[in-house]
Amino acid sequence: IPSNGSLRSPPRSYIYQKRWVKLDTDYLRYFDSEKDTYSKRLIPVSSISRVASVGDQKFEVVTNNRNFVFRAENDVDRNEWIRTLQQIAEERKSKAPERTSMSSATDSVTELADKSGFLELRGFKHKLFVVVAGDKVFLYKNAEDHRLGIGITYIEMNVGNVKEVDRRGFDLTTPYRIFSFSADSEQEKEEWVEAMQQSIAEALSNSEVAEKIWAVESNRFCADCGSPKPDWASINLCVVICKRCAGEHRGLGPGITKVRSLKMDRKVWTEELIELFQQFGNMMANQFWAANVPPSEAIGPTSGSQERRRFLIAKYREGKYRHYHPLFGNQEELDRALCAAVTTSDLAETQALLFCGASVTCDTGDPQCPTPLALAERSGQRLQMEFLLHNKTSGWFGGCCGVGQSSGGLLSSLLCRAEFSRRWCTLQDGVLSYYESDRNAVPNGEIRVEEIVCLPLHSRRAWHSCSGTHVGTFEVYTEADRLYLFGLEGPDSAREWLKSIAKSFVHPCAEELLALDFERLGRLHYKGGLTLERAQEGWFALVGSTLHVCSEDGRRQEPLQLRKLQELCECPCPAGRTPCLGGRVCPPNPPSRAGRTLYIQGERKLDFLGWVHAIQKAAGSSGDTLSEQQLTESDVPLLVDRCIDYITQCGTAQGIYRKSGQNSKTTSLLEVLQRDARRVRLKEGEHQVDDVANTLKRFFRDLGDGLFTRRWAPDWLWATALEDEEAKVGEYRQLLAALPPVNRATLKALINHLFRVQCFSGENQMNTHNLAIVFGPTLFQTDGKDYKAGRVVEDLISHYVEIFNVNDQEMKKQQDEITAIMKMREASSSGTQQAGDFICTVYLEEKKTETEQHVKVSATMTAEELTFEILDRRKIVMKEKDYWSCFEVNEREEA
Repeated sequence: IPSNGSLRSPPRSYIYQKRWVKLDTDYLRYFDSEKDTYSKRLIPVSSISRVASVGDQKFEVVTNNRNFVFRAENDVDRNEWIRTLQQIAEERKSKAPERTSMSSATDSVTELADKSGFLELRGFKHKLFVVVAGDKVFLYKNAEDHRLGIGITYIEMNVGNVKEVDRRGFDLTTPYRIFSFSADSEQEKEEWVEAMQQSIAEALSNSEVAEKIWAVESNRFCADCGSPKPDWASINLCVVICKRCAGEHRGLGPGITKVRSLKMDRKVWTEELIELFQQFGNMMANQFWAANVPPSEAIGPTSGSQERRRFLIAKYREGKYRHYHPLFGNQEELDRALCAAVTTSDLAETQALLFCGASVTCDTGDPQCPTPLALAERSGQRLQMEFLLHNKTSGWFGGCCGVGQSSGGLLSSLLCRAEFSRRWCTLQDGVLSYYESDRNAVPNGEIRVEEIVCLPLHSRRAWHSCSGTHVGTFEVYTEADRLYLFGLEGPDSAREWLKSIAKSFVHPCAEELLALDFERLGRLHYKGGLTLERAQEGWFALVGSTLHVCSEDGRRQEPLQLRKLQELCECPCPAGRTPCLGGRVCPPNPPSRAGRTLYIQGERKLDFLGWVHAIQKAAGSSGDTLSEQQLTESDVPLLVDRCIDYITQCGTAQGIYRKSGQNSKTTSLLEVLQRDARRVRLKEGEHQVDDVANTLKRFFRDLGDGLFTRRWAPDWLWATALEDEEAKVGEYRQLLAALPPVNRATLKALINHLFRVQCFSGENQMNTHNLAIVFGPTLFQTDGKDYKAGRVVEDLISHYVEIFNVNDQEMKKQQDEITAIMKMREASSSGTQQAGDFICTVYLEEKKTETEQHVKVSATMTAEELTFEILDRRKIVMKEKDYWSCFEVNEREEA
């Protein structure tokens, strides 16, 4: 409790001298006058044991070793001083067990002393005992006073400057006074000067570091217990912590957390590390590490050491409260995602990947940049580099089971990080047991079959350990949200064991799924079709890119072709619940009815995240051939469909396909489309038409096996030699029928597009012949010297209707679309309202008159833009975790 005022303090003769006295949180000090900066005497508050009245206007301050008598101007002032001093003394006593080195002044000076000894100081008859401690210099009358903590004054070195003046003398200069010291020898002087210079550097750097890091609001409180002004940090976890939590962090070991002081370890705090802590902050760190902390397990500033230790082990060593990354459990994908993340500024993504198992030293596949650190350096990502450097030697989580093959039976193990331990396993009476060896009668552990919820197989992934290489591995997920990993020497053995376990845990209603060559099998809850009120349990089997579903009543659903998903997204659920995965899907060879929407819901986080990753991977592109791409309902690669649709909508400007786009933008766009075209939305203003056109051409030129396939491409080129047009068209039709279905559908979509482009040749100067010159070498992947490639494309465009058997209905639809495009361009060029705008009635939450809004919807307006338009009109403010959706309802189908 700060206090100051004028008191008379007695020397030994008890002749009272008037002094200005200040009381702050650490010291009771008195000065010659209120203008002085440096005191005549300082008494640590921590040493005050009692304060009592000793007569009129007088009171006594009793310390551990000495008494001080003060006299105030009047009794009122005296009583106020007594009350204030007693209060602060009592507070110190109550907090004695929790005192920090800052609050215990005597201890801190003793413990942190960098140099101490006697020096002469101008103005004093006798030598003084001087102590350089951290960022302060303390002056004492003698060594005994230093031991007792009763000093003269201290000098804040953040305002100091040291200068040598002669062989033994040096000055410590501050804005308020010059302290002229003299040492016993020149060597002693040099040691004192060096110590004080280091103290000045520490004072400046420490103050600067702490203030910069505390400038981020979340860093002003301990990331673990919430204590204010934390002055320690874990430099690899990027969390700012208090001293008590720092002590427990050290117990976790440097492989988990590397603890440094904000105020003392000045050398570690580079500009990059400070900036990393400013960017990260405790808030971002805890969004990952403390995403799921139950209130009953959280700790606070007053928590004891055992509570802190338990909490920090669960939080950082076990990762119990982590926000799991969707790729958790898949080492290959985690490493690949880390290599991509470190080239961006997304530190949160790198944190999640690294602390969910990605290897900081994984192989990037790039000889010039073999590690993620090298990739970050090449990309100029300084903070990513800093983060990776501090986590280069960190060790992270395990907790699975492994298996090896041996004569006489199956061996399994508990996998810690990357190590398998050999165990003897049996499957009997619905229990999977694993033993130390085949001679042991008591198992090390058991997994009851009815507790199993999922069985993934990894026949192509090899795990390496000192017990050997395990080529075939499979996982077992249980209802307790535990993951076991088993591995064998061959994939056939792994599949045999997996099938045996699956027969024991799959419900009889879903036994037909066991006949499939599945990669993942398990039970989940799902909703679909028009019955979305209640989720039902079902059995799911993933085979390649096809998802098979069997309902709880034994009915097998039509298989879902995941590469033909129209949409795939994670749907939010109430707090504490595992989210669900939603997708609008099309069955293989779809009948006349529309596709359907399926919502898959998990109850266990590990199991569900595994399904999310597996479905996302199966729904993505897996290679460079057409059949391995994400597809539309009509078997056209989604990448091709997106590009064609955008070029059609945004206009075919003069020289379309002949003009090249920017190479860097083409490369970037092709990468994101090949990664997941379903998530890409090409927008006018964000993407240039020439860049999109160039992307489409490059896709076909780099296509594995080509559009016409290596088997049939020579025959297409040969057909151009036929002079009879009718015979040539007939040959083309036969060759078209011989192509794989996806190649056939893609070729038709592309030629249909080029047919439309040449309809506008008067504007774009790209007639059939010019288009053939561009696309012939591209589609046949030649150098352009063979004219036959261009001739094939020219023939396909010219005889589009006959070769692709386009009926009158299709032709009329295309003509209507061409007419609409022409009208839209005419309207655009004349400055009138765009064709396609219409007035739409939108209802907010309920279909009532008072909730309806009439909105003009343009041809390019998105559902998101429409939603924000309605919310703005109704003055509804979007809050965090609010989710608004826009639906177009067709009452004859599903919503």
